[in-house]
Amino acid sequence: MTEEKSALEEAEKAYEEQIWRDLPRNYAANLAHGMLGQTGFRLIHAPTFLPAFIFLLSGSELAVGLALAAQHFGAASSSIFGATLIEHRKKVIPIGFVIGALMRLQVLGLALAGIFLEGNTALIAACIFLGLFGFFNGMQAVIFNYMMSKVIPLTLRGRLTGLRNFLAGVTASAVAYWGGKYFIETNALGNGYSATFLTAFVLTSVGLGLLALIREPEPPQVRAQTSFRSRIRELPTLMRSDPAFMKFFLARSLGALATIAVPFYILYAGRTVGLNGANLAILSLAFLLCQTATNLGWGALADRFGNRFVFMASIVTWIFSTLLLFFEGDIYILALVFAGLGAGLGGFQISSQNMVLEFGGRQDLPMRIAISNAGNSLMMGVGPLLGGFVAIWWSYTAVFWCAIIFMCIALAMMALFIDEPRHRA
Repeated sequence: MTEEKSALEEAEKAYEEQIWRDLPRNYAANLAHGMLGQTGFRLIHAPTFLPAFIFLLSGSELAVGLALAAQHFGAASSSIFGATLIEHRKKVIPIGFVIGALMRLQVLGLALAGIFLEGNTALIAACIFLGLFGFFNGMQAVIFNYMMSKVIPLTLRGRLTGLRNFLAGVTASAVAYWGGKYFIETNALGNGYSATFLTAFVLTSVGLGLLALIREPEPPQVRAQTSFRSRIRELPTLMRSDPAFMKFFLARSLGALATIAVPFYILYAGRTVGLNGANLAILSLAFLLCQTATNLGWGALADRFGNRFVFMASIVTWIFSTLLLFFEGDIYILALVFAGLGAGLGGFQISSQNMVLEFGGRQDLPMRIAISNAGNSLMMGVGPLLGGFVAIWWSYTAVFWCAIIFMCIALAMMALFIDEPRHRA
């Protein structure tokens, strides 16, 4: 038994040494891969182009909610399945290539649907492609987040994530402004939104190719392969084994439910100042530039004070930017709202994705990532769908107040019931 323990300790030591030996190469590769991938996907995830595109096809707030719900329900349905695909593997990058490619094909499909289809047919196709995009995104998020935990030490993840998102934001801001000002204003390719999504497809595809540069270490131990059904049965035990993780799961899910309002910021702006290409460019630029400018700060704060602090600070920022909507204003007031929204959502994303890596042991890490992501995606699916009904029955103002209430509950949970996980033994 002593020999086995000694051999395991030696293997762990060699594993750690490889992480630090390959760190410069893996840091650069992760940065380049993430930058181009984030650049493209930000054009899809930004609360401007996609909601406006769906509203253009349908003219319905409920259809906007349904389309975005399809995307996030797809992600929620696949996260745990993604964990079972990799938790028994010593290397996960090969399967990451396959899932990443399938995800990017859905972006291409979304772009082509806008170019070659019209009316309800285009809307139905867009919803199908968004659902599949979310399905593969759910698996990719687990795979790539786990991969980063293997090659980037804990104390450097915040700065890497912040720098990656900063560089991606600079590029995405330029592409977003160009897309709004020139693609949409001139109706490029017969559909300016599709031209923007096609650009996103190209950028993310190049980013995926850079994943080949990463040298992935093989951990000394991994879980034995088990069936998807048996892993589902084990989830309650996994959740009960770490009450702090359970509380984090609930706080993150409630924060994600605040996205009930995200697709309606741009629709509210359209009612206030009009939604021409120039205004769409300004608001997209404000959102992405501020998300970009604050990413470096969020990452540095996370490395110094912990992701719990960033989680709370980002939600406070998100709340104040939403409250600013209630002041009557012009395009510049709305630009400030979108700037605060970008900063808040950016910090929430960085802190949520990195904080989940700090609970429990390595062998169950893929499943913890999957559970956390599934809850997040499920609430991000329920949110826009619920927001669509609230907007129709009451008003956009009611949607924004619902979001503020959910954010306040998530903030209180994190402040009162969850300690900083990196300080735990």
